[in-house]
Amino acid sequence: MRCAVLGSPVKHSLSPVMHRTAYLALGLDWTYEAVEVPEGTLAAFVGALGEDVRGFSITAPLKREAAAVAHRSSTVVDLLGIANTLVVGEDERLTADNTDVAGTVAVLAERGVVASTARILGGGATAGSIAHAIAGAGVRHLDLVVRDPARAQDALAIARGSGLTVTVSSLADPPGRPVDLLVSTIPGAAVTDHAEQWVVGVSAVFDVVYDPWPTALASAAERTGATVVSGLDLLAHQAAVQVQLMTGEVVEPSLLRDAALEALDRRRR
Repeated sequence: MRCAVLGSPVKHSLSPVMHRTAYLALGLDWTYEAVEVPEGTLAAFVGALGEDVRGFSITAPLKREAAAVAHRSSTVVDLLGIANTLVVGEDERLTADNTDVAGTVAVLAERGVVASTARILGGGATAGSIAHAIAGAGVRHLDLVVRDPARAQDALAIARGSGLTVTVSSLADPPGRPVDLLVSTIPGAAVTDHAEQWVVGVSAVFDVVYDPWPTALASAAERTGATVVSGLDLLAHQAAVQVQLMTGEVVEPSLLRDAALEALDRRRR
């Protein structure tokens, strides 16, 4: 069976090494590649699939397209309109799912993060998925911090639809009152100059970036003693859920995280 991660750009993705590690551990003679699929072309791509394809991981900028091209969707995708997984069924129809949500809940629980207030930097598809996840994990109020509020309407609607009370502020504004959990879904360089300010009074920091690591935000959080969660933690947990959806088998996220860390080490040498 063939699987792949689709997106643009995608050659940097660690998904191939994680999924191949899972297949090896499960004794499956499957393949998994990184395939460049530009925005606006996903429907044409999946329309030309062969019979030996089982599923795809979906990364930027295709997560909303993935939800739209599927024949069936999970409840989470129906709610969010965002999918990062497509699975080909026995009837050759596509089912869309969102493992970012389950992965976020799992990794925060793994690190013992408990929060009732949160701040998310960024307003894209990942921010929307994480907003829904943290609402289910006990967060009640969210501060959504974005470059352009007009471009964050989808994430704002998801957050409010998930039961959160939400305020929207600009990255150009100074941080507001401290929150329990700070989440960054934007490039590390975008917050480098003000990282120390963002982490004041914060109990846990979740930065979805994983390379280069640590980010300025993660380093600042470590100096305060806050719990730090990385994008690699999320990547491993959501990939483990994807493997289960595609193969029906269970793998430990720690196995996938270790494989990704080794791959990153090789890149840096």
